[in-house]
Amino acid sequence: MSDTPSIRIGISACLLGDQVRYDGGHKRLPFASEELSRHFDFVKICPEQAIGMGVPRPTIRLVGDAENPRLLGSADTSLDVTEKMKVFARDTAASLDYISGYILCAKSPSCGMERVPVYSEEGTGLGKIGVGLFTKQLMDAQPLLPVEENGRLNDVHLRENFVLRVVAYSRWQAMMAEGLSAKRLQDFHRRHKFLLLAHNQPLYRELGPIVAESSDLNDMADRYIQKFMQAIRQPATIKNHTNTLMHIQGFFKDHLDSTDKAQLSDVIKEYAAGMLPLLVPLEMLSMFLKKYQVDYLLDQYYFSPYPRDLKLRIGL
Repeated sequence: MSDTPSIRIGISACLLGDQVRYDGGHKRLPFASEELSRHFDFVKICPEQAIGMGVPRPTIRLVGDAENPRLLGSADTSLDVTEKMKVFARDTAASLDYISGYILCAKSPSCGMERVPVYSEEGTGLGKIGVGLFTKQLMDAQPLLPVEENGRLNDVHLRENFVLRVVAYSRWQAMMAEGLSAKRLQDFHRRHKFLLLAHNQPLYRELGPIVAESSDLNDMADRYIQKFMQAIRQPATIKNHTNTLMHIQGFFKDHLDSTDKAQLSDVIKEYAAGMLPLLVPLEMLSMFLKKYQVDYLLDQYYFSPYPRDLKLRIGL
């Protein structure tokens, strides 16, 4: 990650241990406070505190139409902070164009990303069908921004995928800040080739022709990054990783002796069968890459998509 600037991630303040929840407590997320904090700068926000609600405070919930709910007091429905939250969310979302990701507090009527409980005007539960008011504005304003919830980050695949997306998106932001050019766009695509293959091969095939166009550069970039972020949004599968590893293996066919070739093939097959973790074939390929210095592979982000010491590929 040496070629990326300082990366900033928005986060619900309670997830860093700030005692800002309605009951004066917090929901500290060790993965953020102890792991990610070594490499990323956090921008912490508590929307409810930011609109003037104290600590402790009355609980609030989403009421009415799930697509356009109001944010009312759970016990006292005369407490209505809908407009305050919408104004704060709109202004804040517009000012956060420098962040590269956001970690949200699950189930919160302000910060929840999905499955937030919604209630009828009469107080009947309508189901976990809502999105927090702050988060909805954020995602509408920045549809490309990688977002995740604290609970989902306990899943090793979602955790790895979120950090991968954050770092990739920060590279895009840095490239755009330096000044868009056809060469920079083509280099960005080339260096992410194997990451894209591991995540979404059909979209990878759509992205190549975009960077080869001679049309308006800004329009190309807009279409490219939308498909790029869509391509890497889902965690890579064992099948796609296997195909990618085999593709990379082909670059060493003129370098490896028969014993090394056989061993590498066996390791990839055992990974495909679920008998070995992804790290084993990757480490073997990285060893060969270091030894034989295959030019096309040397700067591929597939080998180092994020800081190694986060240990995100353990268990994949």
